[in-house]
Amino acid sequence: MTKDAKNGFNHDLIRDLANLLKETDLSEIEIENDDLRIRVARSIQVTAPVYSTPAAGSPAAAPAAAISPEDKAKAPGVILSPMVGTAYRAPEPGAKTFVEVGAEVRQGQTLLIIEAMKTMNAIPAPKSGVVREILVEDGQPIEFGQPLLIVS
Repeated sequence: MTKDAKNGFNHDLIRDLANLLKETDLSEIEIENDDLRIRVARSIQVTAPVYSTPAAGSPAAAPAAAISPEDKAKAPGVILSPMVGTAYRAPEPGAKTFVEVGAEVRQGQTLLIIEAMKTMNAIPAPKSGVVREILVEDGQPIEFGQPLLIVS
């Protein structure tokens, strides 16, 4: 392992570790060898996909109740989970839920939170509209890409 004489770091090793992060889609990596410890991390931003709603009267504008469970992920206005975790419909146990079916919501308003790795992540409304269906229960484990709500 060759070290830079000026600061003692091995720049080639750091570049190799950074490339390994990209190749493996990891967010951080750390190695330690004797008195040398190197940690390389990158920031990953996860955003929820935004779906447009068909105009009223168009053939694709079916009521949410008529959609079969396997088609929920493809429903107009569906909001998918951007991460794996546990969904919570209220800010704390016993508190009023963020939204209910039929509620009007504004773009950016918190719809629910997902706890992932002991971090509470607010899931905002991608657009203004009306909550047509809530597809998760409070405290329910959820997967990446799982339908959470339908807002149109």
